[in-house]
Amino acid sequence: MKTNQQVAMNQQVVIAGAGPVGLWLAAELRLAGITVTVLEPRLERDPNSKALTVHPRTIELLASRGLEQPFLEEGLHIPSGHFAVLDSRLDFGLLETDFPFTLALLQSRTEELFEIQARAAGADIRRGHRVTGLTETPDSVTVHIEGPDGPYDEEALYVAGCDGTRSTVRTSAQIPYPGDDFTVLGFLGDVVLDEPPPGVAFSRTGIDGLLMIVALPGGLHRIVGTVPSDVRTDWPGDLTLEELRANVRQVTGTDFGLHSPTWLSRYSNTSRQAESYVKGRVVLAGDAAHQHMPAGGVGLNVGVQDATNLGWKLAATIQGRAPAGLLDTYHDERHPVGADLLEHTAAQTALLSAFTPDGQRLRSLLSKLVAEQPALSRTLGERLSGLHVAYDAPTADAHPLTGRRAPNLTFTDGGDTVFALLRTGRHVLLDLFGPRDDQGTPLATAQDGPLVTRTGTLTREHVPWAYVSAALIRPDGHVAWATEEDDPEKLAAVTREALDRAGLTGANR
Repeated sequence: MKTNQQVAMNQQVVIAGAGPVGLWLAAELRLAGITVTVLEPRLERDPNSKALTVHPRTIELLASRGLEQPFLEEGLHIPSGHFAVLDSRLDFGLLETDFPFTLALLQSRTEELFEIQARAAGADIRRGHRVTGLTETPDSVTVHIEGPDGPYDEEALYVAGCDGTRSTVRTSAQIPYPGDDFTVLGFLGDVVLDEPPPGVAFSRTGIDGLLMIVALPGGLHRIVGTVPSDVRTDWPGDLTLEELRANVRQVTGTDFGLHSPTWLSRYSNTSRQAESYVKGRVVLAGDAAHQHMPAGGVGLNVGVQDATNLGWKLAATIQGRAPAGLLDTYHDERHPVGADLLEHTAAQTALLSAFTPDGQRLRSLLSKLVAEQPALSRTLGERLSGLHVAYDAPTADAHPLTGRRAPNLTFTDGGDTVFALLRTGRHVLLDLFGPRDDQGTPLATAQDGPLVTRTGTLTREHVPWAYVSAALIRPDGHVAWATEEDDPEKLAAVTREALDRAGLTGANR
């Protein structure tokens, strides 16, 4: 069989879909030096923004690639979140992150910023090109495409399906996508309000239905909600302005003078998850891997986090420097996250559609518990924000930090923080041992890598990090390995072992 490097082709990876997930994956792969072609059937970016929310963990990932500033400047900072639109909001100030808030930003702008990043990194992005199928061999995958000038093929080492819930890549690869059909619908309208409610966001819940209104740029407001008649298993057809107006009046007693819709749509609680995120030379991310009720604004965020986990693993595999089975760990780590996503959005759906008197009492009780129990508010906030994600450690005796995300640790010398160090897309080795004999064995050599090494003393007391003498952080910001070894020679030895297991020592090349 040929090695990855011996297959001649125009690109190493073809990505189907130029939504946020596909564009972010393209930028991640280009950061590692992988040639990428992105195929998108739409000629123009969709002006209708399904997603509005950027959660704290995603902002951390943006900061780890130096892309956070335009999001922080343009996005509306909201210091709280909601679980099933309960009256008591989740206090994101309780979260341990540099970014204890969500950002409200149109998905179209997020896509634009991601596309700028991907193109600047050298990704080939082709609009008006639709993937129609694929043919896989042991050495490569041929992607069949319908372009503006007719059908053609592109060969690559891998194809990434980032092409949504109706993924052609997933279907062509015959990856099962089991789940449940919808039992609850929701409505969405981007409209002009002559008499909008006060504030940036408004919500109303009760036995007559549930409604949220959020201000958008350009003088528009987004209205989303569900009413008792939406608890159904049949499709009622396209949403009309008259139906939207009637629903708003039913829940609030007024229609806020709504008119001039730019987008009317329905959504549902259809829930599905791909059985495998990796199959041969096909990988899936985002909505192609999981479909769920859009509750809590988490979908785009989980997809971006999928792509961040996948990018460096796929690059290392293609470049022949990955430990055995590394690419398979993408499924092992992210499939449980997707299952958790389906679970908590399904739980929210049950509460969102709880229109009976008993259902309203349950909502009231849970809202009180959120208000009275900061620990509950924090736990739910961590789950919504993605900060709770921790991957299984490879061995039972691994340090407790292994698999957890690394916070933005700062150093007493005032130099680069952990997020700044991660901007290269490489592993980061932290040498936190402190002063040692100049003749001591270095933790890493010039032949090791791709690797960034940082020596220093932490400025803040993060309890889990208090006695850590060295740690290896993955390109996605999760801890690959950590130790509290305090003998210099033993520390050097166990660090070499950790680097070797990660495929980062000169001996691996």
